Amino acid sequence: MNVSRLGGPTLSLFRIVTGLLFTLHGLSSIFGLFGGNPMTGKAVPLGTWPGWWAALIQLVCGVLVLVGLFTRPAALLASGSMAYAYFVVHQPDDLLPLRNGGELSALFCWSFLLVAALGPGAWALDTLLARRRAGAPSASVAEPSPVSV
Repeated sequence: MNVSRLGGPTLSLFRIVTGLLFTLHGLSSIFGLFGGNPMTGKAVPLGTWPGWWAALIQLVCGVLVLVGLFTRPAALLASGSMAYAYFVVHQPDDLLPLRNGGELSALFCWSFLLVAALGPGAWALDTLLARRRAGAPSASVAEPSPVSV
């Protein structure tokens, strides 16, 4: 089995799941969906610092990463916001994530940093747009190459 061909789709699936989970956090905090903000169970009041702005980053960057559009900048911003959340909100309570409740912030931070470094993968709008700009036909509509005997 050639596992090297699984890299693009695997990275895409990782990006999609991470983006979806981040989007759901943003939706819960901004609109109070899915049980609301994890701290209060309600929507974060409009414009409050840093909660509402963090939720906005979660929603917008989560959607962008989910669909693979402007993936690297969105993932970098999401990673930075989670680093901020870890060091400002969680780390003052204790050094270790297991003791300060910052596991999710740390996981999102490193996950988005990975996506920012490796790119969106094969299944992304960024990849589709890059193919179109380069003038290369997509794999599904490409003409088969002639076979010589």
